[in-house]
Amino acid sequence: MRKLIIILTATILVSSVATVVIAVDNGPEEVQYTPKMGTIVFDHKDHQGLTECATCHHTGDDAQCKSCHGVDKNAPKSKDAYHKQCKNCHKEMQKGPTKCKECHIK
Repeated sequence: MRKLIIILTATILVSSVATVVIAVDNGPEEVQYTPKMGTIVFDHKDHQGLTECATCHHTGDDAQCKSCHGVDKNAPKSKDAYHKQCKNCHKEMQKGPTKCKECHIK
């Protein structure tokens, strides 16, 4: 019985630590994209908590968007995906830039 309690306690401890480590890793605070129109600085930290992570990270991992968008013929081009995702959300929330030069900075 004592061994069972020790094993359960150890399991709970390891699970708790793993949960904290995963929760702390929220990715970079800022992400920059450099398309031809000008650099886009995406404030990742400010967007966290506004929606579920899977809204943008829809593949279930933290792969970069351009690993599929613009490469896989079944995925929309990265420009189209960004514009649809970002602009539509900003319009819906009535907050955030929706015009070209508000995001693209030369």
